[in-house]
Amino acid sequence: MKNLAQLRRLGLFEAKVPRYTSYPPATKFSNDVDSGVFEDWIRTIPAGTRVSLYLHVPFCRRLCWFCACRTQGVRSDAPVQAYLETLKREIRLVAGMLPSGVEVARLHWGGGTPTLLSDTMISDLTTELARSFPYSDDMEFSVEIDPNEIGPARLDALAAAGLNRASIGVQDFDPGIQKIIGRMQSYEITRNAVEDLRARGITSLNADILFGLPNQTQEKISDTVQMLLSLVPDRVALYGYAHVPWMAKRQAMIPTEMLPRPEERLDLFETARDLFKWDGYDEIGIDHFARPGDSLARAAQGGRLRRNFQGYTDDTCDVLIGLGASSISKFPQGFAQNAAGTADYQKAVRAGQLSTGRGHVFKGEDKLRARLIEALMCDFRIDSAEIVDSFGVSPAQLAALCQEAAEAFPDMVDWNAAGFSIRPEGRPLARLIARAFDAYEMQAEGHSSAI
Repeated sequence: MKNLAQLRRLGLFEAKVPRYTSYPPATKFSNDVDSGVFEDWIRTIPAGTRVSLYLHVPFCRRLCWFCACRTQGVRSDAPVQAYLETLKREIRLVAGMLPSGVEVARLHWGGGTPTLLSDTMISDLTTELARSFPYSDDMEFSVEIDPNEIGPARLDALAAAGLNRASIGVQDFDPGIQKIIGRMQSYEITRNAVEDLRARGITSLNADILFGLPNQTQEKISDTVQMLLSLVPDRVALYGYAHVPWMAKRQAMIPTEMLPRPEERLDLFETARDLFKWDGYDEIGIDHFARPGDSLARAAQGGRLRRNFQGYTDDTCDVLIGLGASSISKFPQGFAQNAAGTADYQKAVRAGQLSTGRGHVFKGEDKLRARLIEALMCDFRIDSAEIVDSFGVSPAQLAALCQEAAEAFPDMVDWNAAGFSIRPEGRPLARLIARAFDAYEMQAEGHSSAI
């Protein structure tokens, strides 16, 4: 049983910390990385490298009030078509810089709502991508699917282009909660989307749900989880709702007084987690679940689990190339982010230029600390031998870092010469413990609740 008093004393219910989908977090990016830096990094990718592509579609037919993503509402296809033409220009521009022999092993479309593209737009975009980038034979092509914004023609176009993994947003099936968060989506619509995907041979399915939503109770989240389980997704992300109305203005539509208290958020998470585990799902990291045999579960078991901007992944590519407004690329040298505003992004690309506006060049202990944090977030454990061998750090240097964290979280971690690990009862504190290995100053208002 969890020790609420100890978790409270260690700051779980008051702290706001990064989600650590990158290190340093994107809040620490600066203007030091521009289009010239991005071009240099992409031109020096070694031949034979397998890379990942992320493509961002920043549009929605309706704006959900809970969402903090960079999106904008559209009522017609005109701005979407204009953006698509710009995106195709960027694809050709980036592809022209890519060294020969580089292959795309992962392709992911996110948003926004990628599935608001018409079937013609989807075919046009996938044709441009396939013409511009060499794909590996085992490439995974995944798209974020909105069940309210999909249909047979669009599914046919995606399937024809090789879609082999779909990610479906659910959030919560309770109609009352859906009304408060501005996301009406029935179980029946969701089930139909799942059945339509599987009928087209797209059998690898991910789903996202949220805990910590307004008026959410343990009974309501239990109902949502059991309804989701009836759809048998291969993976589930159980994210905590981040209420940040100072950053996402639309969240002001959600009454703060309806949100569960931090202790209640923990109860909601544990209720959902127990149901997934009882149904046979493997627990992955701090907030994901996967059916045994799924590649994410195999990666976790084999020590190959990684963490990126989409959460937990089995993608081990060293290079991620982001396309579209606000997209973030990752290279061995650092991060590069496109202009966040759609207008600024399109202005640059239409002028034949990259739109890189900010990022981060790795320096000092960045790579070391990034791996320490990723190891804790993925495996709840730091292997001393791996770190010493991979980063050339001395055992004494590593010990100093681990000792400081161990002293900050007594009875929640174990530390010895072999490594540093978070005990099962300390796992709710994983992000807080990871923060102890973060060398950057942090403004709490830039991050979400630790639970």
